[in-house]
Amino acid sequence: MNTGKTELTLADIKTGKSVRVTKVGGEGALRQRILDMGLTKGAEVTVSKVAPLGDPLEVTVRGYELSLRRREAACILVK
Repeated sequence: MNTGKTELTLADIKTGKSVRVTKVGGEGALRQRILDMGLTKGAEVTVSKVAPLGDPLEVTVRGYELSLRRREAACILVK
């Protein structure tokens, strides 16, 4: 079912922008690792820096800095 909305992932967000997590995808250990880092539904995340080649991303979540691989960030839906 296509509602006409494009779902954004954390990997799509530009430096300096803040977003809210709407859903955490991924499977098994990867999903659990993301959740354990505080990236849960409703958490506000700010993209602080992106490495020159685009990987990794540095984000601020729940008051601390966190580095994520682009493939990990692609599992996190945001608005």
